[in-house]
Amino acid sequence: MQRPARRPSNPCFGSGPTAKRPGWSVDALQHALVARSHRSGPAKQRLAAVIEKSRAILGIPDDYLLGIVPASDTGAFEMAMWTMLGARGCDVVAFESFGSGWLTDAKKQLGLEDLRSFEADYGALPDLSAASPDRDIVFTWNGTTSGVVVPDGDWISSDRTGLTLCDATSAVFAMDLPWPKLDVVTWSWQKVLGGEGQHGMLALSPRAVERLESYTPPRPLPKIFRLTKGGRLIDGIFKGETINTPSMLAVEDVLDALNWAEGIGGLPALVERSKANLRAVESWVGDSGWAGFLAEDPRTRSSTSICLKITDPVVASRPAAEQAAFVKAMVKALDEEKVAFDIAGYRDAPPGLRLWGGATVEPEDTACLLPWLDWAFAQTKAAATEAAD
Repeated sequence: MQRPARRPSNPCFGSGPTAKRPGWSVDALQHALVARSHRSGPAKQRLAAVIEKSRAILGIPDDYLLGIVPASDTGAFEMAMWTMLGARGCDVVAFESFGSGWLTDAKKQLGLEDLRSFEADYGALPDLSAASPDRDIVFTWNGTTSGVVVPDGDWISSDRTGLTLCDATSAVFAMDLPWPKLDVVTWSWQKVLGGEGQHGMLALSPRAVERLESYTPPRPLPKIFRLTKGGRLIDGIFKGETINTPSMLAVEDVLDALNWAEGIGGLPALVERSKANLRAVESWVGDSGWAGFLAEDPRTRSSTSICLKITDPVVASRPAAEQAAFVKAMVKALDEEKVAFDIAGYRDAPPGLRLWGGATVEPEDTACLLPWLDWAFAQTKAAATEAAD
């Protein structure tokens, strides 16, 4: 198969940090408050702007709090788990590696005694309706490593007495979330906004705040996890007074991304761009003789972390290690051609490809990449056949 004639204008299809917004350059950072204290007035104004712009674009309810916290989405979600869980029974939904990680933490690190798990293999969802409204529920909205997304919030009771803790890092800014159904929501800047790493966002409902102020967890809390002092919420965290020192370069970068998001039409435009990326891949998969979605049910198919498996009977029948080597060779060929970087499936997932389809990725680039996937598959299969002969 001949090399396709056209190349994507941006080869960054990796799942985090993701592609920068269209037209980005380092000039976007020229007014960053480098070498300034993050506690100075101008720096706090920048941090507060990140919070307020994020709130406005996402449509977060007015009575929810939103803050910037350390250690990316992982830090934000660990903070919520360590400070809130244990007050009542807990149900953990796990259908990919990060959800499985939260389950491991709940079992081994927090030692929760009244714990139930609802698990599914990569590509599927467990029975969400089995989770109890009288228990805390921990789950990922979008499986970054499986390409499976929770289709809606209908399974969450509006009359619940437990809290819902949602890791939404690869969903926020690309999907509509039912905020009244979610008590704790976390994400990071390096997913749909294409920002830089190490900074997390934490949104809390009034019910979550009440839990923080009424429950003292039976475990020591590191300083960067502490959201209360003397039984009261440290409200400065939700005004831009961060627990530790943020990068003002990263702050300037995410403000640039938020301004871009506002300029193109806000959340509806961001969601549509992500859906357009998925539609391009769906059309291509429909005609493909060798690729399929890891998430077979269209209702649960992610528009951001688009995970593909190899369905070609010759390759798919090989042991997992050989399939992984096949994928590695494909990814290397695409990297060397500079048409796609970092698109191998997650290390714990079944062998396959993972294309980021978030809003900063141009749908035209996604469409342009797909013939290259066919080329890389054909090249790799031909080489494997020749080696076997």
